[in-house]
Amino acid sequence: MLDHRLEKRMKHLQKWARRTNTPCFRLYERDIPEFPLVIDWYDGDVVVWFHPRTRDDTPEAEAAFHQLSLDHIFRALKIDAKHLFEKSRQRQRGIAQYERVSESEVIRTVNEQGLRFEINLSDFLDTGLFLDHRTTRALVRERARDKRVLNLFAYTGAFTVYAAAGGAASTVTVDMSNTYQEWSRRNMKLNGFDVGGAHEFVQADCLQMLEAGPRSGDAFDIIVVDPPTFSNSKRMAVNSFSIERDWPRLLEMTLPWLSAQGQIWFSTNSRGFVLAPELLPAGAVIRDISKYTIPEDFADRTPHRAYLVAHASATRPVDLRVERAV
Repeated sequence: MLDHRLEKRMKHLQKWARRTNTPCFRLYERDIPEFPLVIDWYDGDVVVWFHPRTRDDTPEAEAAFHQLSLDHIFRALKIDAKHLFEKSRQRQRGIAQYERVSESEVIRTVNEQGLRFEINLSDFLDTGLFLDHRTTRALVRERARDKRVLNLFAYTGAFTVYAAAGGAASTVTVDMSNTYQEWSRRNMKLNGFDVGGAHEFVQADCLQMLEAGPRSGDAFDIIVVDPPTFSNSKRMAVNSFSIERDWPRLLEMTLPWLSAQGQIWFSTNSRGFVLAPELLPAGAVIRDISKYTIPEDFADRTPHRAYLVAHASATRPVDLRVERAV
């Protein structure tokens, strides 16, 4: 069953990938209950995440399942072992998913919709490029010309690269990790953008920075807010941050940084997230744009929720002019 599913998906997605200049895509995500795997294709390299099957799996049964899965993948995708990278996905809390797990440094440069990004296939649980936000990044690029862009919780800066490619007047990229800030700078340089000057990088806790409030003259036309589901920041309620609980406070802190006609691009990967409009900060309006941001390789699932937030007084507060997916 897994062989057939992978072959069918690969045939369909490779045609779509050539048409959209997207050689990296989600190939399989626990489509068959007996095979709880996630498989991504990175232009000839494959990353497979093994999810737990049952709580009472014996080591012997787990090893047998592991080898069976690999046999299917090698046979269906016609790759050899040097192009396959295995990872184990357990429940993650806080920043655990961003911590280094290896020192192998298997690094590639991949293309996405005309832009170039560095990925690390071996050393972290994730590769450095979240594929489900490919369409969201493209929509930001379409709207970035002459705009001031603030990218919060920036990870490896993919939204910043797209904004710069769209002609942003300036960008500010904020993340608390120096490792990821350096990675963001490399991604900018890969695409021919100067680091510094119009493109500023700030190593800081985004929650603390937002709570401190903007400096005089700080007003951004586009603010990207894609926070972790959970973190242990001591600046939030009960010494932690949970997107499911704290999203109203997060947006309340972000709104003072937003220009009069600006938009906040807010998203979350939390499966348990529920938007309660009555909790929206006063003076703000919101629109669910999730259906416009989910790309073809994630079309049969909901990998994230995405929203546009604006001041209620804005002329066109939640205008999404091009309602389409890339």
